Amino acid sequence: MDATKAIGDTLDRMRQRRTAPLVLELDLTEGLAEGPPADPLSALLAMRKSRLADILGGLRRARRDPRVRGLIVKISGGLGLGMVQELRAAVVKLRAAGKFTVAYAETFGEFGTGTVPYYLASAFEKVYLQPSGDVGLTGVSLNQTFVKDALAKLGVEYQVGQRHEYKTAANMFTQDHMTEAHRESARRIVESVTEQIVAGIAESRSLEQKRVRELIDQGPFIGAEAVEAGLVDALKYRDEVYEETVGDARLQYVSRYAKSPRKLPHPGENVIALIHGNGMIRLGRSGRSPAPLGGGGAMGSDTITAALRSARNDDKVKAIVFRVDSPGGSYVASDAIWREVVLARRAGKPVIVSMGDVAASGGYFVAMPADVIVAQPGTLTGSIGVFGGKAVVGGLLDRIGITTEPVDEGANAGIFSTTRAFSDAQWGRVNAWLDRIYDDFVGKVAEGRGIERERAHELAKGRVWTGADAFSRGLVDELGGLEDALALARRRAGLSAETSVRVYPRLNPIERLRPAESSEDKTAAMARLRLEAWGPMARLAGELGLPMYGPLVLPGVWKIS
Repeated sequence: MDATKAIGDTLDRMRQRRTAPLVLELDLTEGLAEGPPADPLSALLAMRKSRLADILGGLRRARRDPRVRGLIVKISGGLGLGMVQELRAAVVKLRAAGKFTVAYAETFGEFGTGTVPYYLASAFEKVYLQPSGDVGLTGVSLNQTFVKDALAKLGVEYQVGQRHEYKTAANMFTQDHMTEAHRESARRIVESVTEQIVAGIAESRSLEQKRVRELIDQGPFIGAEAVEAGLVDALKYRDEVYEETVGDARLQYVSRYAKSPRKLPHPGENVIALIHGNGMIRLGRSGRSPAPLGGGGAMGSDTITAALRSARNDDKVKAIVFRVDSPGGSYVASDAIWREVVLARRAGKPVIVSMGDVAASGGYFVAMPADVIVAQPGTLTGSIGVFGGKAVVGGLLDRIGITTEPVDEGANAGIFSTTRAFSDAQWGRVNAWLDRIYDDFVGKVAEGRGIERERAHELAKGRVWTGADAFSRGLVDELGGLEDALALARRRAGLSAETSVRVYPRLNPIERLRPAESSEDKTAAMARLRLEAWGPMARLAGELGLPMYGPLVLPGVWKIS
């Protein structure tokens, strides 16, 4: 009898758990992962990070779930502008579905900038701040460092060619100030991002845009000042926020809610394939630098092309969404991925590109042949151009007493030596190489975007655009996020709005262990660990604008957060 009662009680608790009201919770302290881990180390490092796709899918499901009362999000810094705009859109739709939304922060920048985190918070119905917190609404700033004169004092000369004047990746080595084109491009990016942030805050907080600009000029704000200005609804500690909003509901993280019992695709069901391309583009497989643990990830051409082939050859895949979050890299690797996107379209499968925070240079190269390109207004894209060259450190070596003696067989055997400058003939070969890449890039932009070559050149020249400006110029087809791209893919393929999404390549545990049978085998898309040229200095190299992976690279490290 006791056993029967215990079983009954357990069933009752399970039934109550399934039917109890829910308040969803999202903690952004650790940030969000763009896609699935590329390798075992990435999986280990991302254990505490939720995936953006899971969060967006969970919030989409919550809009239609009568059990869900609302959403509480702890907001912190660290998210890029594109990802923030994805989340803002999802929050706005959740509010429209009648769910309450609450943003809570300990601080929006502790006496520091917090413009983008506050921009995210402003989309919520209520914004609460810890009494000791601040609101660092201070505007948008891009800074460029120039080291030409410092290098000259050390005896280092940087020889570089670029196509064209807006491809400013090497300017920090070759200039001592911003060129006119450099300043024009940076100024427009700052203006465009500011316009988006001002418009979003004004609409969400019921303020005039002129007033929001005035507040930006007055920031940062102490908590009480932020309440008085209408930027924050009240100063509350976490316990006070939760006591006021949760009530008798059950708390559950959005990522757990998204993975709770749901409809899964059966073996014979048509699906949408989702392929993630994150990080610098390189030849070989995707992976990351294993040291230090914070090393950056990379989009390997072998991995991405194998994933695209797998989706193209799968009869159940009716459309492909290619999520790109990359500042570019290798031209050859980018071209290999470009080709597979073209082949997928030729096979009759719509390809929709969804751009993340950044899809520029090589990141734009792999996106441009898609049927439709979807970007956030704040996505950094374009940068259709190329640069290449080398640092000549012979003078530095002389100064510190190091001598080198080359023994060459071939007039250009030492063309890539960093101890000698290019000869006139070698410089001619470098420029021929740059011209070929740029001409190919611009020609494929014209073909993919359906515009005249001259128009493509005018939009190119290495210039970086925000998604909003790229959209107005035809480089991007629609403004939106991953959920918009998935919905568009379903419509293009003639599928229902509930059609399942499957991440490609999707491998079972046995497939992950066995070696690939051929390059056509989907296990060929498995990522691997690989030590990059800069190893633990990878991020510093990016900050310095060094060509880590190839000639199609967005200048430096660009992140608006």
